[in-house]
Amino acid sequence: MEQRRPHQWLERHVEIFLIALSLVFGRMVLAQVRYSISEEQKDGAVVGNIAKDLGIDHRTLKERGFRIVSTSGESLFIVNQNDGVLYVNGKIDREEVCERFTPCLINLKIALENPLEIHYVTVDIIDVNDHAPKFPEHEKRLEIGESVLPGARFQLQAARDPDSGSNSVQIYKLSHTEYFRIDIKDRDRDGKVPFLILQKPLDREITKRIELQLTALDGGRPPKSGTMEIKIDVLDINDNAPVFTKDTYSVILNENTPVGTTVLRVNATDSDEGHNGEVVYSLGHNVNDKVFDVNPITGDITVIGILNFEVKDVYEIDIQASDKGIVPLTTDKSVTIKIADVNENAPQIEVTSFSKTVPEDSKPGTTVALISVSDLDSEINGRVSCSIPEDIPFKLMPSSQDNTYSLVTTSTLDRETISHYEVILVAKDAGQPPLSSVKTITVQVSDVNDNSPEFSFSPYAFYNDNVPVILYPVSANGSAEGVEEIPRNVNAGHLVTKVRAYDADIGYNGWLLFSLQEVSDHSLFSLDRYTGQIRTLRSFTETDEAQHKLVILVKDNGNVSLSATATVIVKVVEPKEAFAASDVKNAVKDEEENNVTFYLIITLGSVSVLFITSIIVLIVMQCSKSTDYSSKYLQDTNYDGTLCHSIQYRSGDKRYMLVGPRMSIGSTLAPGSNRNTLVIPDRRRRDSEEVREYKV
Repeated sequence: MEQRRPHQWLERHVEIFLIALSLVFGRMVLAQVRYSISEEQKDGAVVGNIAKDLGIDHRTLKERGFRIVSTSGESLFIVNQNDGVLYVNGKIDREEVCERFTPCLINLKIALENPLEIHYVTVDIIDVNDHAPKFPEHEKRLEIGESVLPGARFQLQAARDPDSGSNSVQIYKLSHTEYFRIDIKDRDRDGKVPFLILQKPLDREITKRIELQLTALDGGRPPKSGTMEIKIDVLDINDNAPVFTKDTYSVILNENTPVGTTVLRVNATDSDEGHNGEVVYSLGHNVNDKVFDVNPITGDITVIGILNFEVKDVYEIDIQASDKGIVPLTTDKSVTIKIADVNENAPQIEVTSFSKTVPEDSKPGTTVALISVSDLDSEINGRVSCSIPEDIPFKLMPSSQDNTYSLVTTSTLDRETISHYEVILVAKDAGQPPLSSVKTITVQVSDVNDNSPEFSFSPYAFYNDNVPVILYPVSANGSAEGVEEIPRNVNAGHLVTKVRAYDADIGYNGWLLFSLQEVSDHSLFSLDRYTGQIRTLRSFTETDEAQHKLVILVKDNGNVSLSATATVIVKVVEPKEAFAASDVKNAVKDEEENNVTFYLIITLGSVSVLFITSIIVLIVMQCSKSTDYSSKYLQDTNYDGTLCHSIQYRSGDKRYMLVGPRMSIGSTLAPGSNRNTLVIPDRRRRDSEEVREYKV
């Protein structure tokens, strides 16, 4: 080749010169012809007659200089200048010229002068089955424990054949044995990979060694073959092979996963003890891609190379789990690793229109907010769905526009029960793995006037100079009625009682105003519209009625005002009678409603005891007092209140005796005590209709 280079250089320059001349004179002719020839042809084999195929007069070839001027394989062919026949120069080995690429084409350039003609000849080198399959090693040794279960797989190295297509390795055959069969796994780059499958349990006491022959055959006619000896030693130890805890291992990795990332952990267990139960992991023999590695101790598969979805999107790697027994047992497991396009952007949530407050009387279906979601990713990674919790009275309604929702109410709201809601919006894309975003909006439930005012207690108890006022409910609409025992000698401005009420609403809806809806005498009483205090406008006179009725109206300040009423009965009595009635008490509380019966029994018992005591005291006093009764009060101001005392006074032609617990001057009676009035006929004046009224 080195000796021909100067000559070739000269020929090429001459060719260029001739081509230039032909272009000037317009006499250049171009033509092309193609031949096919099998490899391994003998030296001098005819490829084809170029002159004849191109229609060139063979008698002028020698004078015109018919020759090969340029070629991609010029040393492989020669041309006869006398007749234009193309011959094989030496021996052509397709695998040497073109390796395993198909097709194998050799391009030749043929030139003639006077006039200049350039012709192109293409020779297709056809592969022949001239190579036999060959194993990487002549002998393969395996050590298999006698307790290995049927179905165990043992991977063998594949045979290689330089030929291409059907002339490459097609099948494997195993010499006859009752213990093993051969299985083939077809892989794109590695070709057909053989696996030795155990189909019958081994018994060392019967067979210590098994010798097999594995034959690889190509697809030629006739086929060529290569063999490998397999020698299997059967050992009588370590009879349990590692077993993977999962049947399949599969994982999806993003293409931007950095080097060093742990992909997954394979785990195999061995029921043997000691070294026979210690498992180590390794990659299979046919793992050629230097992208993943496995930790021999932990079984962690890590990334050691660059992943690129566009280059390769699926990896199938074989992981072998072996124990540390004298005869190691090995189990292989295929791990599938899929490379996914990166889902890099989490969805975005935007609240485009939001009513922070919603009236509690809003109808179901009321729109609270407009929500739009978006994702900068494309295709499946950009498909976003939005959701909210199910335990709130709201739902998301998709709109006609993509990725837009309306947040609407699903039921009526009640501010008095729940005054606000934390609505958690969750947007999730459809990527693998999916990305999500969370946004919380607070919906305040605004108050509407949907609750009537209610009086604070039932019964209601008020105080007027240590004298309690008790209001008892009379109907379910919030009305209440009470009796007030005030003295006749009070002055103008005297506080009769204070009415209390409450409203579950807030703000203006809960702002209460009191007014007198009905009063028997407008000149006697006034009502503070803000505090509910009832005061006297003037002093009582002898002509004033002894009992007055006041109907109190309480209203809230809502757009549609709601109201409730309470009735107060004011009885005007003599001062001493008012003082004696100061033992009224009622201690009923909301939390004690379940014990009403118990307290009622105690109350009735106390009243009965007090009633009997009053009769006894009355009899004793009647026997010890003179018949001349004065209108003065008879009382013991130093008694501590543990027993009853009586007060006697005369009014006109009637005599009154009041019996009640005795107490020191200035003490205050607790509200809510029961009161009883005993009326008996006056035995000292049987001829009259006078009666005694005893208030207990």
